Amino acid sequence: MDKLISLNPGLLIWTIFNFLIFLFLILKFGLKPMMNALKAREDAISNNLKSAQEASEKAQILLNESQAKLQETAKEVNNLISKGREQANEIINNAKIEAEKLRQERLDNAVREIKTAQDNAFVQLKNQIADMVIQATEKVLEEKLNEEKDMELIKKSVEKLSKN
Repeated sequence: MDKLISLNPGLLIWTIFNFLIFLFLILKFGLKPMMNALKAREDAISNNLKSAQEASEKAQILLNESQAKLQETAKEVNNLISKGREQANEIINNAKIEAEKLRQERLDNAVREIKTAQDNAFVQLKNQIADMVIQATEKVLEEKLNEEKDMELIKKSVEKLSKN
């Protein structure tokens, strides 16, 4: 164990000399390439971070644009639906108005036809009554003999009217 703890001055000098040569060689030939490699890696990572940040910003912009377009499209769809409902209601109201006009027109025609038929019936009735009165008057004038016959003639005329 003493050999491990004991120092040999020659060995120590050669070890330090070798270390210094190795350090010189590393510093002379290896430091620049290692620094360049580290710098290149740092630049690549920095560029990748910048690219990722730009991509993230572009994606956010596209997302915002898409959401705005989606909202605009939703508004347009809602407007189209409301216009469609308004047009449907307008068509229904116009159909109701047309149906009411048609119903009123048919009702007016029916009332006119009934009035015309009623007027015609009254004219015919007046003509029949006038004819009956004329006939009754002729009979009364032809057979005017006494009061008893007048009453009998009136009763017969009334019975004829009742039968017609």
